[in-house]
Amino acid sequence: MSKPSSDHLFQLIKSLSKSEKRSFKLYASRINNVEEKKYLLLFNLMDMQRTYNEKKIIEAEKNFNPAQLSNMKAHLYKQILLVLKLSNANKVVDMQIRDMIDYAQLLFNKCLYKQCVKMIDKAKKIAIQSDRAVLLLDLLELEKNVVSQTIDSDNVSRVEGIVSETENVAESIKHINIFSNLSIKLNSFYSNIGYIRNKKDFETVRNFFQSSLPHYREEKLSFHEKLYLYFSYVGYYFFIQNFSSGYAYAKKWVALFDDNPEMIIPKLEMYIKGINSMMVAQFKLLNYQEFAKTNKKLLAIPDITGIKITDHVRTILFKYSYVNAINLHYLRGDFKGGISLVSGLEEGLEKFMSKLNKHSLIIFYYKIACLFFGNDNYKKALVWLNKIINSKDVDLREDIHSFSRILNLICHYELGHADLVEYQIKSTYYFLLKRGNLGLFQKIILRFLKTLTHEVDERTLVIAFKDLKKQLIPLVNSPYDKKAFIYFDIISWLESKIEKRPVQEIIKEKARIR
Repeated sequence: MSKPSSDHLFQLIKSLSKSEKRSFKLYASRINNVEEKKYLLLFNLMDMQRTYNEKKIIEAEKNFNPAQLSNMKAHLYKQILLVLKLSNANKVVDMQIRDMIDYAQLLFNKCLYKQCVKMIDKAKKIAIQSDRAVLLLDLLELEKNVVSQTIDSDNVSRVEGIVSETENVAESIKHINIFSNLSIKLNSFYSNIGYIRNKKDFETVRNFFQSSLPHYREEKLSFHEKLYLYFSYVGYYFFIQNFSSGYAYAKKWVALFDDNPEMIIPKLEMYIKGINSMMVAQFKLLNYQEFAKTNKKLLAIPDITGIKITDHVRTILFKYSYVNAINLHYLRGDFKGGISLVSGLEEGLEKFMSKLNKHSLIIFYYKIACLFFGNDNYKKALVWLNKIINSKDVDLREDIHSFSRILNLICHYELGHADLVEYQIKSTYYFLLKRGNLGLFQKIILRFLKTLTHEVDERTLVIAFKDLKKQLIPLVNSPYDKKAFIYFDIISWLESKIEKRPVQEIIKEKARIR
């Protein structure tokens, strides 16, 4: 088995595009040094392998000293990163500014203060235009050092300007840190439990959010301050299931980029997340027309002039485009059409498996399971539900784990697995109880399934389904139980049982009415 360091080097080489590999080979071939040539040879040997095998590399090249191979790999790793930096230096604004900071520092060390100031001014102009507050603060600190070493007639006004700029930039960075910290903490909560479960959750999140917000005047905030402010508000409102307010902030988030299109490429990930947040809200609010319109905007992102699709961006676009494609079929009630996406999605999941986090995979598994359930293919639904149920990461998205078990029970009921239903009810009950997720919705469903069998006559079954629907309807507007209907449209399923029609047909009719 290869060591982690070897795996990292191998993964880095395999992640390179054809042009990046060509750039590295050109860079390495310029060095007429026997030792350096070995690094290029090692690069080529690793690039040719489908899975890393160190033994075969040593066998293929007798000039490699096994004792020195570890150092060779470490050196090669650094050289590849260096070439990547050089080839991307003029494409990434942050890298351009950092290079200028390095150049200014070198000029300062040479006592070439005027040249240093000129480089600082040039870098500051780019940092201000691109709203790079952290890098601007680094430039201001370097500028202070230069001013302290020079005596000039305009020093007083320059010093006052530097002090004023530093204070403003420091305040901006403070806001950005607070807003971004809020966002990441809320995201961490959400990744663990999903939407709020009860009043205690709500009060905890509300108090945390409101007490963490600093005093601010929105109209005075910079682009990045507004960006992270809207980001944190969207996360907060989604978490507490206030999708209307979340939608309002998601629209402000995207409008920020529409008003500042030059920021789309340098902050591409946040732009994509903003569009996806709009679509999440539109989906939850059943706003089909707006959802379809925003989806076109998402799919058009790769066509933006000057855009660079990195592996990271490609992974995000894969995730959001497929999740929203499935959601589009949900809104239409077209589960059969949605299933046509699954084969392509499976290929994509295999391709992006190492790049997707477990949270994203759980969401995909559940959404695919719901597609098959909606199309009355309960066996296939169980296959995908079991991927979640058999997962060891039960602390990740407890809500999806819980509702996967509920849906699993209903699938077994539909398939006539009476013995399994009885066993699964006990297992699900203890799971929900242990996780503290045994709400009123879950209790009603478990109690219903416990008394339900396929052996009762049809008339009694219909009465039972009607009674269950009557018990669940009040929960649709309950602050803490309504989330259950986000995960599974059980009302439509009950109506399909009562009316003896496919659930897909029921949901399609509702979609047309909307």
